[in-house]
Amino acid sequence: MIDGFDVAGFVAATLAEDLGERGDVTSTACIPADGRLTAVLSSRDAVTVAGLPLAAAFFRALDPVCTVEPLVKEGDSVTAGTALLRVAGNARALLSAERSALNTLQHLTGIATLTAAYVAAIAGTGATLLDTRKTIPGMRRLAKYAVRMGGGTNHRVGLFDGLLIKDNHIAAAGGVTAAVSAARAANSGLPVQVEVDTLDQIEPALAAGADRLLLDNMSPPLLARAVALVAGRVPTEASGGVNLTTIRAIAETGVTFISVGRLTQSAPAADIGMDYGSG
Repeated sequence: MIDGFDVAGFVAATLAEDLGERGDVTSTACIPADGRLTAVLSSRDAVTVAGLPLAAAFFRALDPVCTVEPLVKEGDSVTAGTALLRVAGNARALLSAERSALNTLQHLTGIATLTAAYVAAIAGTGATLLDTRKTIPGMRRLAKYAVRMGGGTNHRVGLFDGLLIKDNHIAAAGGVTAAVSAARAANSGLPVQVEVDTLDQIEPALAAGADRLLLDNMSPPLLARAVALVAGRVPTEASGGVNLTTIRAIAETGVTFISVGRLTQSAPAADIGMDYGSG
């Protein structure tokens, strides 16, 4: 369903956290064992949808023969009040899965919705929006999936699939030249990206063999000067101080990429509810 992510394990662990040893005591007390339920998950706001397959997996985990019908596609942008998914099956099971399904769907849709807003803000500039590693532990693959559903592009998944020399690496290695030279000598097979904080670090980084530059916490005027200095020799990425108010000006400096931590770090959950007998 999502490359590199154990959906079954995630669903099982999430349900176990909610059900504990006694299960859903409310549903068991109030609803007959053979009771049936038909419900629809709907968005209260305009959103970009992500996570419907995960929501379905929660319902099917507790009622393997339930009927789940997606009413929109992943990545669709929908208006407030749109029905997203219809589910029918054993009432106790579906109500026991409801909160876990909604929590996941709300979180991922929130990320996708915020990402879509950032993508729209830089439309036509040629810049590409990237996410970062600023994610809830254990949910990185899901968060990055949601970014893709919102139209963004994934940066490295973890420390294993991208070589990024940051300021602390530079300090520990003894400078930009030393850090980049050592990274090139390691022959990892990965492109060498280097974070630079000042204009005077650009030429040493490029001379040492940097394949890409991360221009960190630079104002738009400074970014424009940095892009001019690089002069297309390598791709450039702007990071730090990026929000919906600032991103357009950052994109218009000519940077290749813009990375935004808040996409996955602080996206508000979407307002999605499950209503009995709706739709």
